[in-house]
Amino acid sequence: MTIAEYQKPVKAHLLSSAIISSFRVVRERETQEDGHLRVRLTLTDESLLESSEYVRRSLDGEITVITYSYHWADSEQNLIRRWDNVPNYPDLPNAPHHIHDGKANQVVPGVPVDIYAVLEIIQNEIS
Repeated sequence: MTIAEYQKPVKAHLLSSAIISSFRVVRERETQEDGHLRVRLTLTDESLLESSEYVRRSLDGEITVITYSYHWADSEQNLIRRWDNVPNYPDLPNAPHHIHDGKANQVVPGVPVDIYAVLEIIQNEIS
């Protein structure tokens, strides 16, 4: 699989998702070895999601998400939740994966996620 073959269905999903009102590609880069896709989405409840994924292609063609951040905020830019794997909470279980809970103002352990999983979580919460 190429980086473009990975990113194409991601963008198609953004176009077809029932909870996305609009989105804008902020940055898109792809080479044979790696790629980065950053998008800003406006959701149907007027909240915002900024998604950033850096992916790398292995020699056997497998695509792996290396770093990610999905920042979900309300229409006034107040953090609802952010999923990321920046290694700044090494003592949490499942580090570096963690979640910033804006409502509770705390950081909790997370699991690896991708844009599909995050959109499903958000859809379940705003539906």
